[in-house]
Amino acid sequence: MAAAPVNALPAMDIDDLFPSKPGDPLKELARQDLDPLSVDELVERIAALTAEIARVEAHLEAGAKHRNAAEELFKK
Repeated sequence: MAAAPVNALPAMDIDDLFPSKPGDPLKELARQDLDPLSVDELVERIAALTAEIARVEAHLEAGAKHRNAAEELFKK
């Protein structure tokens, strides 16, 4: 029985090796249909989004403080 040639496998598409970037989560979130959600689920969603906003604001503030510290360091 002869061995199969190396090129016997189908060629891979470059997109299979490097898939495209997934969709923007904020855009995906905005597209979600809210109609099937109950009032309780909507309240939970608002709470989760509010917590996420607080997390992003804290990260933003930390980044601004870091940048300001670096700018002060290099002014000297």
